[in-house]
Amino acid sequence: MRQEAYFCTVKELNELGKDKIPQQLISHTHLIYSSPATLAFNSPGAEGFGVKRAGLAVPDSIMLIVSPGCCGRNTSVLSSMRVYHDRFYYLLMDETDIVTGRHLKKIPKAVAEICEGLEKKPSVVMICITCVDALLGTDMERVCHKAEEYAGIPVRPCYMYALTREGRKPPMVHVRQSIYSLLEPKKKKGNVVNLLGYFSPLVDDCELYDLLHEAGVKTIHEISRCRDYAEYQTMSEANFNLVLHPEARFAAEDFHDRLKIPYIELRRLYQIDKIASQYRAFGAALGVEFDDEKPRKAAEDAVAKFRESHPDAAFAVGEWMNGDPFELALALVRYGFQVPEIYGTITAENFVYIRHLAALSPETKIFSNMEPTMLYYDPAESGVNLTIGKDAGYYHPDQPNVVWNQDRQPYGYAGVRRLFEALLETAAEQDKRKGERA
Repeated sequence: MRQEAYFCTVKELNELGKDKIPQQLISHTHLIYSSPATLAFNSPGAEGFGVKRAGLAVPDSIMLIVSPGCCGRNTSVLSSMRVYHDRFYYLLMDETDIVTGRHLKKIPKAVAEICEGLEKKPSVVMICITCVDALLGTDMERVCHKAEEYAGIPVRPCYMYALTREGRKPPMVHVRQSIYSLLEPKKKKGNVVNLLGYFSPLVDDCELYDLLHEAGVKTIHEISRCRDYAEYQTMSEANFNLVLHPEARFAAEDFHDRLKIPYIELRRLYQIDKIASQYRAFGAALGVEFDDEKPRKAAEDAVAKFRESHPDAAFAVGEWMNGDPFELALALVRYGFQVPEIYGTITAENFVYIRHLAALSPETKIFSNMEPTMLYYDPAESGVNLTIGKDAGYYHPDQPNVVWNQDRQPYGYAGVRRLFEALLETAAEQDKRKGERA
């Protein structure tokens, strides 16, 4: 009997509804398996910003990971990256530590020892802990407080708990709270804003910078652009925060409660008309009318140019890229392209896009990278001729792939323009290679 990869069409999923999502498409039902696609680019260390790199976003910070050897091997590779090689330390847990919890007494001493051996005292020590301490029920706030007494500098936890990824505060939500908890109250300045959500900056040509300056903002803070800890502390002077990723929502609420800084939330979108609507609403909240005609037209022209050269483009959209795969798939369909396949983990929030996709592209197949039957995935009859996201590229190695997972974050019209420019360039290179082989 032929084995096939499990999928659900957009139409079927929409009919089931958000309360009856098939378990094959829910990540917390797959705690053990990781598909060939995820293994292909997650070993020995994950691309992009995971908890480790995120915790090191604070300028002049260092990190101590406390874990058994298996987790440590997968994460200590971070120290091989030039920018982190002198900022990453490792405390090995043995079997006795796991059984008795004696490693908790070692952590404050290890923090003090590391700090004493450094020429320059770090701004903060981030303690990265794994699922072992989640299972042990470790009170890391207490441990960090004790470590502060030993080292004389701030110590904060970074919870690398895969077990909590479906909870109210998954790891990447909590780490955002940790890194911004270091900010001290300062007098507010009316022309300062913080961009929250990403651990790397927006692309330099993102129109959001110009729109904010147009609205009277003089200083725009992003943690990734702070040159040192002193500049990072000036984020407390902001008049308001702009949340660009939903995972920063809890951190923004902490800002509001502790530092009295309100926030406005925007989303990363690839539907040009929705970007325009979002900017209009944002401008209304600030009491200004943005002039976004030029960047909008540049985005529209990029889409039109690609559509003219590749009208029969049929995409596989993966989740390992800078965007929501369902929103991006909807954008591509609305631009007139086919999207035979999407690889993504389903949550209730995705249904706002799934509902529209069901009306426009009901036969689009949704797969999960975490589903064991993906071992049997066969691209032969997919009809896909272009892929976005490294996971999608893995399943279709013979088709042009745009990884779209760089550190610099695409956003707004600039994100749309850059994506279609990248697609045009990648497809052209593929066509050239085919011509040379002919």
